Amino acid sequence: MPHTRDEAYWQAIAQRYDLEPGPINLENGYFGRMSRAVLAQYQEHVAFINRSNSVHVRQRFEQGQHVEIRRQLAELVNVDPEAIAFTRNATEALQSLIRNYNRLQPGDQVLISDLEYDTVKGAMRWLAGYRGVEVIEVPHAHPASFDSLLQTYRDTFSRYPRLRLMALTYVTHRTGLVMPVEAIAQVAREYGVEIILDGAHALGQIEFDLAQLGISFAGFNLHKWIGAPLTLGFLYIAPQRLADIDPDMGEFHYPASDVRARTSYSTPNFPALMTLPLVLEEHRALGGAQAKGARVKYLRDLWVSQVRPLPGIEVLTSDDPRLYCAITAFKFNGRDQQLMADRLLDEYNLFTTLRSGAAFGTCIRVTPGVVTSAADIDVLVNAITKLNTD
Repeated sequence: MPHTRDEAYWQAIAQRYDLEPGPINLENGYFGRMSRAVLAQYQEHVAFINRSNSVHVRQRFEQGQHVEIRRQLAELVNVDPEAIAFTRNATEALQSLIRNYNRLQPGDQVLISDLEYDTVKGAMRWLAGYRGVEVIEVPHAHPASFDSLLQTYRDTFSRYPRLRLMALTYVTHRTGLVMPVEAIAQVAREYGVEIILDGAHALGQIEFDLAQLGISFAGFNLHKWIGAPLTLGFLYIAPQRLADIDPDMGEFHYPASDVRARTSYSTPNFPALMTLPLVLEEHRALGGAQAKGARVKYLRDLWVSQVRPLPGIEVLTSDDPRLYCAITAFKFNGRDQQLMADRLLDEYNLFTTLRSGAAFGTCIRVTPGVVTSAADIDVLVNAITKLNTD
């Protein structure tokens, strides 16, 4: 991309966002920022809905405005608008898909890995009591390779012939590992295993086509890498597979032929939804996932290339360009990771976050964002280098 390394260009982009004074934020994976323009419009919509109350919602939003918003979102991910339904976040979408997948029989097996999000793990484990299935859990080697990931799944599918459903995380929140979804889905089809895809961290920094990936069920949010207000997400069900997901807990406000019946019928965040068209417009104007993804991968490469060779530092994410994005995790070998993260903050003004729950233990996650500069990355490299030697 032409502007990936252009610091002046990205500094100008950063000026569109208000930043609270404080540490250098390298934890941009939790949720993203709204631009100043998006925030202003969102606040205007909050005030307007508060004034108009149900009048606008009943007369305009529910009578057509929401249809256009849904159409624009569907265009972003290149799917039929009838294949998506708004949720409050990716977790809500994924839990509904897991809870309502109706093709499991008692005695079947379902699969999760150590890298799945905890609420996804919990939902899949819950199926043991609800559907009478056996839950299989596998760890991944780190740093993983393209071939090792495929082999892990192929071996698992072969070892557990009653596997029927698996959770797969596109971008793992612990290490930023990008799963080779298309290749894994192809192997899964060979063994008759269905995938529910967690796309929470993928949308906005990775370009993808769900049909090409071979994915029929997926959950996403819009507040991480797209720049929308909090409380916006959506689920995707391939139209030809809609009958495999039951309406959620007997939901009847929409017919069973409507994907929206797979979500709870409740009052949404109307101002956030009304702001979404501007969010999508800004995302496109910036160059979309291709431009954002190239920039944050460049920033990631800047620090990883310098700290990976250091003895005592273990970078847990592969350098295979197919397998990483903005997010990468590392460890100070033999050290207390919480203590080291605290020292990054206290001594170098760098805010990161700890991730745990995988086979490799606790790690420090670093996630640059669109407001991060190369100078910020220089501070990180200097800090890791010095802390590693004291």
